[in-house]
Amino acid sequence: MDQVDVDVQQRKDGSPPAVAVTLRPLGLADADDFMAWASDERVMRFLRRPLCATREQAVAQIRDTVLGHPWFRAICVDDGRRPVGQVSVWPYADEGGHRANLGYALSHGLWGRGIATAAITMVVARVFDELPGLERLEAVTDVENARSQRVLEKARFRKEGVLRRYIVRRSGEVMDAVIYSFLASDRRPSMARREEKRPL
Repeated sequence: MDQVDVDVQQRKDGSPPAVAVTLRPLGLADADDFMAWASDERVMRFLRRPLCATREQAVAQIRDTVLGHPWFRAICVDDGRRPVGQVSVWPYADEGGHRANLGYALSHGLWGRGIATAAITMVVARVFDELPGLERLEAVTDVENARSQRVLEKARFRKEGVLRRYIVRRSGEVMDAVIYSFLASDRRPSMARREEKRPL
């Protein structure tokens, strides 16, 4: 299990200024923790997936979507046991696997602490080696999701432009989207080795 130590400023609520971020597979035993973000409208607002209103729905979503996913990880902090979010990479089958989509979500109580940025930094340090042929990682965000855009920019993704009328929200509203990318060639030399444990 890879780990990154994230140094962040002391929060107003007095919580500690540093957390250790790790990635690991998400399984059925994580259903209760999964619900912490998958049932929260603040987290899921910009995602198309329906909210998990019950534990049964969470179990079904993990069973039907996560377990067979080509690259899906739980984001964990501190002891590394309880997941607090998710990050996934989904290769586009019609592109021969050279292009993939990045998705992520984090429990609302941990926003603003650098955790999502650390997790994405860990992803780009390893996913190009773990998915043979992958050259381009894309992330598409709702134009109003400024927090997600800041996360991507801190993780060294490059903003490429605005896709007009591109995303359909759960409400049916059609919105513009901002597209970001990170290429295999954007990695710094020996990036994977340095990112295994690096203060951010």
